[in-house]
Amino acid sequence: MTLTTVKTTALTGTITNAQLAGGIDLTSKVTGTLPIANGGTNSTATTFVNATTNVTGALPIVNGGTGGTSYDPGKILQVVSSGTTTDTASSSTTYANTNLSLAITPSATSSKIIVIVNQVALLKNSSDNGGKIQLMRDSTVLNMFENDFGRDGGTGLNIVGGTGTSYLDSPNTTSAVTYKTQFACSVSSSASVGVQHNGARSSITLMEVGI
Repeated sequence: MTLTTVKTTALTGTITNAQLAGGIDLTSKVTGTLPIANGGTNSTATTFVNATTNVTGALPIVNGGTGGTSYDPGKILQVVSSGTTTDTASSSTTYANTNLSLAITPSATSSKIIVIVNQVALLKNSSDNGGKIQLMRDSTVLNMFENDFGRDGGTGLNIVGGTGTSYLDSPNTTSAVTYKTQFACSVSSSASVGVQHNGARSSITLMEVGI
């Protein structure tokens, strides 16, 4: 029997697809570093990095990260709600509290606060008068959402079913803030306007959104 000696030499140059009968086992048959430019990781490791358990700290935005250690946009962090049935009236054009108010303490300065108000049973008792309502955060006016309710030219008692607003606020604080509504006569008159007439319930809801 004649034995044939087969020389084993390292291949150099370019290997074509046709020469790769069954592919290359990158797990056990390849050593060294495959450059990033050639589709590698620039590492001799054969396993990918587990970003969930093996990476800590913040991945920079330029490298595909968020610049933070976590990313959970648009998550509702807390919800608080309250209401009042206190019948409240005024004959002044100067704003007064409606007794509808609620406090919330944001968990981050970047948080947004969604404010939802339902102000009901708006009352005026004269044809030459109307009412106006505004939303406030502490001493800051955020939105006038009713300018002249009930002023329709009629005489005597006039009750409007209700009004409301939704508002996205950026308080930029981690200290407690209070949201409330205020109301006043829209014109100077001896007649009065009111809210929560006959004990109707007004409500306010605050939702903190993590950004």
